[in-house]
Amino acid sequence: MALTKLDQLYRAVILDHSQNPRRRGELDKATTKIELKNPTCGDVIQVQLEITDNNITDVRFDGSGCTISMASASMMTDAILGKSLDEALTLSAEFSGLVQGEDPEHEDDLGDAMMLSGVAKFPARIKCATLSWKALEKALADKDQTGVDGQLKHDD
Repeated sequence: MALTKLDQLYRAVILDHSQNPRRRGELDKATTKIELKNPTCGDVIQVQLEITDNNITDVRFDGSGCTISMASASMMTDAILGKSLDEALTLSAEFSGLVQGEDPEHEDDLGDAMMLSGVAKFPARIKCATLSWKALEKALADKDQTGVDGQLKHDD
């Protein structure tokens, strides 16, 4: 099966984010932290946010998982940095729709995360792609707590 040039570009961007993740590591001034696990495949993501005046002023992630999971977390940090909490939640909802085959309204704001649109063809990988985004949503819902531990449920 030959890959089209666009498929090759998508694959290259995903591999780059997985092998050279952006904003991976510990955030010294985190105001919110959360860890989510996907029990289906074993992926684990920790998302750390610094929130100032209702804006995400810094973000980091860490964890272990498949290429899709790690690339998506890296792409998410690029997409949400500098955004308001409402904008970040909107992007998370749009990303969730994207990997389920929907067209997002703000595709420019999703940046490289748009490259994960092909995940829609592989339903078993949707949870891998959305794990960091679900962690973001939970972190923002529980933003006054740190060290919250969660588990991605089968119905998420």
